[in-house]
Amino acid sequence: MHVAKMAALVMAMAVPTVALAETPRYGERLEGFSYPHPLKQFGFQSQGQTLEMGYMDVAPTGQANGRTAVLMHGKNFCGATWEATITSLSQAGYRVIAPDQIGFCTSTKPARYQYSFQQLALNTRALLDQLGVDKVSLVGHSTGGMLATRFALMFPQQTEKLVMVNPIGLEDWKAQGVPYRTVDQWYARELKTSAEGIRQYEQKTYYDGRWKPEYDKWVDMLAGLFKGPGREAVAWNSALIYDMIYTQPVYHEFPNLKVPTVLMIGDRDTTAIGSDIAPPEVKARIGQYQNLGKQVAKLIPGAELVEFKGLGHAPQMEEPERFHKALLSGLQIR
Repeated sequence: MHVAKMAALVMAMAVPTVALAETPRYGERLEGFSYPHPLKQFGFQSQGQTLEMGYMDVAPTGQANGRTAVLMHGKNFCGATWEATITSLSQAGYRVIAPDQIGFCTSTKPARYQYSFQQLALNTRALLDQLGVDKVSLVGHSTGGMLATRFALMFPQQTEKLVMVNPIGLEDWKAQGVPYRTVDQWYARELKTSAEGIRQYEQKTYYDGRWKPEYDKWVDMLAGLFKGPGREAVAWNSALIYDMIYTQPVYHEFPNLKVPTVLMIGDRDTTAIGSDIAPPEVKARIGQYQNLGKQVAKLIPGAELVEFKGLGHAPQMEEPERFHKALLSGLQIR
């Protein structure tokens, strides 16, 4: 009897150890996290300071088609989260460039920076100029969809195709009645970031209540940044970026796009900035991607809408094969 009790106690103690795996700690620029391809750094001057953008530049592994795809990550994502997409595009003959924008992931976290989508677009254009790349096909996911929209508006001659994957900014949350948060309030919120909080938010908002073990790697990537020695710098830049997202809508300029555009929407997505503090009546009407995709497709001249029924915020991660088949089709020049 004594032995049985001891065995049960050992088993009970062992379970939490597995369930509550320790979140890794990564450096301020994601030092310690492995990228799927060699990581390079682009140094440049901006707003009176020297900054560096981490990026991957992957050559075609299939027969080269002479085209370059630029992948723009989302707010809670990094260039590394495009891993499967890079492989698919490279095999299809594309040169693939996947930068980490300033303030994110492997790039500089400046103590002071006037964030704007125009500035991030200019930074990306400077990187492409250094690499000798003129025309590009943009693939922007989440916040990267807002950035890709701004890039296409600023540089239509350089944009041969615009593909937005569950972009945020398909509505103007401020105009919809979402309350304003100050940068200081965002900063206080971001300092509380944890792996469990990220997982719960993404499972509810991104994946319609579902979860796959392979998502944990990306949760740890993000949580490890906030847990590491650079947590204050990471949280501060995150706060500045959220302020940019809220205060700089691209929604009103969708009709001005002059490039071939494809809108790819997982219709179970409910992402909306500030929904956690929005009044109930506002929260009920924002983040409805099953409607937003259709509405915005009508605003963009000649836009093609591709809907992934039953998928959420990141269809490229939920069902990679289904998504990449549609992406390769959407990137074709018609």
